[in-house]
Amino acid sequence: MKTQVAIIGAGPSGLLLGQLLTRQGIDNVILERKSGEYVLSRIRAGVLEQGMVDLLREAGVDQRMDEEGEVHDGVELAVENRRVRVDLAGLTGGKTVMVYGQTEVTRDLMEARDAIGATTIYETDNVQPHDLKSDHPYVTFEKDGETHRLDCDYIAGCDGFHGISRKSIPEGHIKEFEKVYPFGWLGLLSDTPPVADELIYAQHERGFALCSMRSRTRSRYYIQVALDEKVEDWSDERFWDELKRRIPDEVAAKLVTGPSIEKSIAPLRSFVVEPMQYGNLFLVGDAAHIVPPTGAKGLNLAASDVNTLYRLMVKVYQEGRTDLIANYSQTCLKRIWKAERFSWWMTTMLHKFSDEPDFATRMQQAELDYVTNSEAGLTTIAENYVGLPYESLE
Repeated sequence: MKTQVAIIGAGPSGLLLGQLLTRQGIDNVILERKSGEYVLSRIRAGVLEQGMVDLLREAGVDQRMDEEGEVHDGVELAVENRRVRVDLAGLTGGKTVMVYGQTEVTRDLMEARDAIGATTIYETDNVQPHDLKSDHPYVTFEKDGETHRLDCDYIAGCDGFHGISRKSIPEGHIKEFEKVYPFGWLGLLSDTPPVADELIYAQHERGFALCSMRSRTRSRYYIQVALDEKVEDWSDERFWDELKRRIPDEVAAKLVTGPSIEKSIAPLRSFVVEPMQYGNLFLVGDAAHIVPPTGAKGLNLAASDVNTLYRLMVKVYQEGRTDLIANYSQTCLKRIWKAERFSWWMTTMLHKFSDEPDFATRMQQAELDYVTNSEAGLTTIAENYVGLPYESLE
């Protein structure tokens, strides 16, 4: 088999990259370890930055998003019983975010890829990139017990934190930066109406809580828990009771509870690898970086990587600009570190780190007091939340 760009991973970043490339006449093949049904079953984020929304429109997969997605022009911070609205649109010149689940984004991209007849090979085993520093890299994989070879010009590693792409880079050629947080998020998904029209980020002495949503009839809630907590120890009733304790009384009074569709605990970490490129292999999304979910940046940061690599490939194939290949990593990292900073800052400001008052907790209180009572502070949140501008390759 032969293609121009081999894409490892059929999550939203791999599918979005493939869709954009195909629309520009750049041939690509996607290899995925899991089945398509499994990929669609993963419950993930649902807040899309303005830039990602625009990129999905450029990819021609915006119809259902525009019909079913919820445009939000604000978000709330809750400190104990005090609620402060961050006017996203008013503080950013009209920019907004779109609440539309990652599962739905993935479904739209899958259907679009099927409609144009582009190749995705699911349930592949032992995927392995080769000759990454040469002009003729290739990928081998197993399918139905047979070994196949896919020759290509470039390889996009969109296979996540645990994928093979980053692991294929020889030791000593990349540097990893990591911060592990001493807590996780217990999330619950339910077919209940959201408790508010906008997301609520709550800081409380018992720990952080988030009231989010996927649609007008499906809600997603999170509470901060210790890393040693077990999902099976949290009944639905226990979760709802704890959530009510952490959100403002007037919000708790309106909360509609119901049976959970899904419950899970996700540990929080910050992670970045530099550089994001080795020869003709480009790391995209979670393969290169992880952010704590507090800033709603994970999926959006992957989309900005896709944007950079997509525009680079267009320059290479349509204008012969191979000189820009070396700019990929530094272009992506400029935006990544700013998103890492915002996610770290929001996490530090809103979560409980200590049971006893100490210097850090006093700084947290002072930070919250300043931010929630300052237009400059609220603007900082708004500008980062709707998404910073995409970086240019030149």
